Amino acid sequence: YLMYKEKTSVQWKDLDASYHLHPFTDFHEYETSKGRIIEKSEHIYIFDTDGRKYLDAMSGLWCCSLGYSQPKIGDAVINQFKQLPYYNNFFQCSNAPAVELAERLVNIAPKQFKRVFFTNSGSEANDTNIRLIRRYWDLKKQPNKRFIIARKNAYHGSTIAAASLGGFDAVHKQFETLPYTSHIVEPNWYTEGGDQSADDFGLNAARELEKQIDELGEENVAAFIAEPIQGAGGVIVPPATYWPEVQRILNERDILFVSDEVICGFGRTGSLFGCETYQTEPDLITFAKAVTNGFQPLGGVLVSNKITEVITKDGGEFGHGFTYSGHPIACAAALATLDLIEGQNFVTRVAEDVGPYLQSKWKELEDHPIVGHVRGIGMLGSIELVRDKNTRERLESDQKSGGICREFCIKNNLIMRAVGDSMIISPPFVCSHGDIDLLIERAKKSLDQTAAYYSV
Repeated sequence: YLMYKEKTSVQWKDLDASYHLHPFTDFHEYETSKGRIIEKSEHIYIFDTDGRKYLDAMSGLWCCSLGYSQPKIGDAVINQFKQLPYYNNFFQCSNAPAVELAERLVNIAPKQFKRVFFTNSGSEANDTNIRLIRRYWDLKKQPNKRFIIARKNAYHGSTIAAASLGGFDAVHKQFETLPYTSHIVEPNWYTEGGDQSADDFGLNAARELEKQIDELGEENVAAFIAEPIQGAGGVIVPPATYWPEVQRILNERDILFVSDEVICGFGRTGSLFGCETYQTEPDLITFAKAVTNGFQPLGGVLVSNKITEVITKDGGEFGHGFTYSGHPIACAAALATLDLIEGQNFVTRVAEDVGPYLQSKWKELEDHPIVGHVRGIGMLGSIELVRDKNTRERLESDQKSGGICREFCIKNNLIMRAVGDSMIISPPFVCSHGDIDLLIERAKKSLDQTAAYYSV
């Protein structure tokens, strides 16, 4: 803190550009176009070292669902630090916060889930899923079941395994993906549906899973992994027909289903888990981010009884784990976060109050000249930027319009995220109606400036 106070904003930015390699960043570009140094936060706002105050419509990185002012989580971290700052969960050891959190997560999860494996992130959790899936099918004497089907434009993490599950071509071009992953179409009606109705497209997109299973051979397919709503892909809310048809296909096939709830979990869709919103029946649930309100790194996998009955009975030692699996401080932060979510009825608030209000105001953006499509559910939203609403022609051919709009958002003290030609939001649940009104006001101003930039 004292060292921080001794530096100016310019000095921090120079040091950052000189020494710090950032995630998902053009390193060369960042050396000259330096970013913002965030120094403090309050409620749903962040402040940089230049003294600017931004409304954070992304909840950090989808994770600070309860905003930044939650001292009870900090108190839990401090108290646990004083008692047991660290011990590992290897070699038949555990700690009280990890045990209590495991029990609590099982008790609030859908009824088929009986066990929890802790990690430090969603990426590590999806790596863990691959290991669990592989072990399950080996013990079931079906070693050929190796392929995991995912979706294009999906994000499942940044490790080599998790990024292989993800469906971003630009990411895949930078490393060799795992050979047993396969990808089908994303359920994005606006960009992929052509002349089909949304309902017809939803069915056809789901049936791509069936076609892929038949092409690979059911005897070779181990699992299907999907987010209830594809977050980093552009907040892709599937048509109403999509998930029932996917569940039908999975029910008819001997294939595991992983619901990646890193973004959708813990209330963001108006249910505790996104799979409950869409009434799907996963065998594994990936969680992270909002489980600690982003205040500590923690992820994990909820494992169904179907799988645990196999891997705990005759599986022997499961050769997988992390130094910080079930870290006592992170688990204490998660317990405090769940106390807040449950004690203040945040899931109900998203479902019945602030979520519907956000969606009603967000829908108004569809009237803007450069907004071609609006998507959203709960505390998630996305808009597609276009030059022509009828033809869906984009503002420019190389999907740079989102980046242009994002820069106007920043100038207007609003944090929205750009994904190609989409602008996306994931605001904290603690937003008041007035906070949402301000968000929409700044978004509209940024859209107006983007339209003027493109002479629309």
